[in-house]
Amino acid sequence: MKDFISSIEFIFGCYCLLLLIVYVLLFRMSSISIRKNLRTRNSRSVQTLMESEIAPGVSIVAPAYNESVTIVNNVRSLMTLFYSRYEVVIVNDGSKDDTLEKLIHEFDLVQIDFLVDYLVPCQEIKAIYKSRDISHKRLTVIDKVNGGSKADAVNAGINVAAFPYILNTDVDCVLANDTLVQLMEAVLDSKERVIAVGATLRMSNSSYVDAGMLVEAALPKAILARFQEMEYIRSYLLGKMGWNYLNCIPNVSGGLGLFDKEILIAAGGYDSHSLGEDMEMVTRMCMVMCDNHQKYTIKYIPQTLCWTEGPDSLKMLTRQRIRWARGLMQIMRAHRKAFFNPKYRQFGLIVFPYNAIFEFFAPIMEILGIVFYIYLIATNGINWPMAILLLIFVYMFSVFLTSFSILLDNYVYKYYKRRQDIIRLCLTAFIEPFVYHPIIVYSSIKGYIQELFGKKHAWGDMKRKGTLSPEPSIETKK
Repeated sequence: MKDFISSIEFIFGCYCLLLLIVYVLLFRMSSISIRKNLRTRNSRSVQTLMESEIAPGVSIVAPAYNESVTIVNNVRSLMTLFYSRYEVVIVNDGSKDDTLEKLIHEFDLVQIDFLVDYLVPCQEIKAIYKSRDISHKRLTVIDKVNGGSKADAVNAGINVAAFPYILNTDVDCVLANDTLVQLMEAVLDSKERVIAVGATLRMSNSSYVDAGMLVEAALPKAILARFQEMEYIRSYLLGKMGWNYLNCIPNVSGGLGLFDKEILIAAGGYDSHSLGEDMEMVTRMCMVMCDNHQKYTIKYIPQTLCWTEGPDSLKMLTRQRIRWARGLMQIMRAHRKAFFNPKYRQFGLIVFPYNAIFEFFAPIMEILGIVFYIYLIATNGINWPMAILLLIFVYMFSVFLTSFSILLDNYVYKYYKRRQDIIRLCLTAFIEPFVYHPIIVYSSIKGYIQELFGKKHAWGDMKRKGTLSPEPSIETKK
């Protein structure tokens, strides 16, 4: 029995040590990637790309389902981006409210004849609308039969899109004016074919937004949204920017992602049956490129280009994270042939194993570790001084990584104008392990169990409150 316990301790010790090494490496690689990005930005002018009539065209595809509260302002915001060649494709995915009616009335839309080539699968497209007003010539609205998922709606947009690059976003997201310029710069700067580009996402909850445009970023007032803000900053700045250094980006967020349309179609479009459609899509795109022996890269930039309304209720948050956990499990099962498969190069040897070992198995290992701790306490087999020292080290390391991410973000980009917002967000890192992290672990385990037993997932609606618009700070008014 003693040998068995020693073996378990050795396994947990190796896992924790390996995870610590990975985080330290990501920390270092992220710092290098961010510095490189800043140097590149400071050495060029974006005006040429912004005004060029031969710049690569981009089709912004934004699904809308029961988005009546925010639809008009957000569509107007999408049509005022700083870029010369782009279109906005809004996909009304069988909304039950007056989303479509508001669009028709506000933008003077009329139905047009359009032969749809179903290059990727989606539910029937019932009608396509364009505006009679030349000032809205960029706008195309698709009305389709509800497909039950965002993936089906995005596929409909891909089938109608006119340009070679697809920007996938949510219609409730608020984009920075130079979003397309910054994303396309990453494409044009690369020597290899860029199949996808992502950027940092942030919470728009409690920020000052006017007519669908961000005026001032503010710390979310709701504690759950604040935890998500902190999590997003850490995940994008330290996680994805670290993987960017190795060309090993594991995922491009569905909230904001630029994709090569040709590769997107070659991979079969989004999978409407997947609960993690954004990560699953990137997985298939990488595998398609490797199957065809083509070099590729996926880019991430550290600038915040997208603000989205995050769930601020426990019910909606857990539902979201359960879906993400089930989606990850589906991907691990469906594409397991990539695991340590040299045919898929860095994706098969680094990205997929990392997702399996440190993303998928992390909640399971954590629960097993807690159970093992309880067993050692019950049998009086725990070394208390060493256990307490280890817990303090893990806790402080977690707080350090999160706080460093927040301070780095503010030092470089200064999205928050109020110093107290930064202090409060850093203080939130101290309570995250006791409040927010258990919710995430619980949701992940519940998602795995539901997926194992084949429980049908209820997508449900996240009720949009509309982005809050409090008075801007004194600095902004000035």
